[in-house]
Amino acid sequence: MNDIAIKIEDVTKLYKLYDKPTDRLKESLGLTKKQKYREHYALHNVSFQVQRGECVGIIGTNGAGKSTILKIITGVLNPTAGNVEIDGRISALLELGAGFNMEYTGIENVYLNGTMIGFTKEEIDAKLQDILDFADIGDFVNQPVKTYSSGMFVRLAFAVAINIDPEILIVDEALSVGDVFFQLKCFKKFEEFKKQGKTILFVSHDLSSIERYCDRAILMDHGRNVAEGVPIDIINKYKKIMTGMTVDEMEAQESARRKHLEEFSNAVEGSDEDSSKGTKSKKEASKVTSSKGEKGKNWKDSLEVNPNLDEYGDGEAKLVDFGIFDEDGNITTTILKGSTFTIKSKVHFSKDVEDPIFTYTFKTIKGQDITGTNTMFEKVSVGTAKAGETYVATFVQDMNLQGGEYLLSMSCTSFVDGELVAHDRLYDVLNISVVSEKNTVGFYDMNSQVTIEKA
Repeated sequence: MNDIAIKIEDVTKLYKLYDKPTDRLKESLGLTKKQKYREHYALHNVSFQVQRGECVGIIGTNGAGKSTILKIITGVLNPTAGNVEIDGRISALLELGAGFNMEYTGIENVYLNGTMIGFTKEEIDAKLQDILDFADIGDFVNQPVKTYSSGMFVRLAFAVAINIDPEILIVDEALSVGDVFFQLKCFKKFEEFKKQGKTILFVSHDLSSIERYCDRAILMDHGRNVAEGVPIDIINKYKKIMTGMTVDEMEAQESARRKHLEEFSNAVEGSDEDSSKGTKSKKEASKVTSSKGEKGKNWKDSLEVNPNLDEYGDGEAKLVDFGIFDEDGNITTTILKGSTFTIKSKVHFSKDVEDPIFTYTFKTIKGQDITGTNTMFEKVSVGTAKAGETYVATFVQDMNLQGGEYLLSMSCTSFVDGELVAHDRLYDVLNISVVSEKNTVGFYDMNSQVTIEKA
């Protein structure tokens, strides 16, 4: 295989789904000639290669086939069709602790698990202290694992898998186990593997990790490999699939976009006009416009809205729709750090409201306010909103928050007799994921320009 560590050729995994257990029994005994099952393709003609020393990420929605392909690569499952070639010793972080015996002590399970992976007793002896130091569960290693907390269990399972020296590391959503300090050790170990030139195949819903660690990314959808390439490009395609766009629609949109750019390029070619004259600043882009309503589904219908959001207000105005859009205009809850994005809120007024204020706020998962603004701060006013009217507030800004998970809140308020009145407030309505390839300290990136000179 030369420099190829993993080679997947036309791999298919077909499951037969029976409505009743008796149907499976009748078919196995040859008691019926009628097909009693439905076919489900977990994988359909999947092909890709991973070069030795390459870190490749696999992303896709739930049910895309990500975990299935990893189980076939590690030998947990057999493919229905196709060919798999592996060149190198594998350590897999799939279902942590799947091979543990609950009656055995931690030490006994270290040897049991190591043997199952394919290592000799002497090899495990040499690694034992590293495994115990990494797990850091103290004297519990001499107790049956059935007495462990869930945290101790996954720490030991992870320590066994990560400290066996593999040539190929397979990771499936297993880097964020235990407390924050243990997670730090996990990521340091992962970075150490990468620096050592290990081959890594990495499945995760953490898009920041895919962008940060991977040399290349693969996008899977409904059991098919639909795209490969630079991580950020594949992440952008994934975001479109998350909004309900099909692969065909995505390709048609990309084709139309290329055509539009070509036409635009031809139109401006040879022009001497200063293009900046017609460009609005981001500050000017924060605005409120009147709306008579748009045809089709609401923006929020394409988003995963918090089912337990806290909403209150006097009802004189109602947030009837809202959306968040990336710099390409795609509705999404995943924003690339450093990019420009847009927040829109559509408010319908059932009574006259003088100088309504449209707001948004970003919070941490723990509820700490980080940043936000409103039309009063931005000095954008609509005067009096009349009963029956609908307005859309549009905020355009750069995303400079660190990579991570945040909560977005929105509201429409106003001052009545000097007192702030909430007409409609939606707390923690959306979970926003910020994808970053470089984080600094705290929540906000100062975008420093750094130079070092010898004095």
